[in-house]
Amino acid sequence: MSIPMNKSLLALCAALFSLFLWIAATVPSVGAQQPDQKPKQPPTQDQRGERVFDNNCARCHRPPMTIPPQATGTVIMHMRVRARLSSQEEKDLLYYLAP
Repeated sequence: MSIPMNKSLLALCAALFSLFLWIAATVPSVGAQQPDQKPKQPPTQDQRGERVFDNNCARCHRPPMTIPPQATGTVIMHMRVRARLSSQEEKDLLYYLAP
């Protein structure tokens, strides 16, 4: 037993299938990068240090601070306690202030 299909229903199905194929071809797949975009690089130590400064030190101090290079480590060690910085944040901040 066969069900007769009229020509307009068949044309509609063909048009919808063509539309589906066109959408599938033009929409990028999930997780695919655009060809003109570069992969995102992790932040450098200097960028991380700047972020630590902005998040903690900039409340009271303005960058760039003019601390003599010999005193930078001592100042950062003292302020690490006050700002409750982790040891990694301390290293990043030291690299940012005295590269």
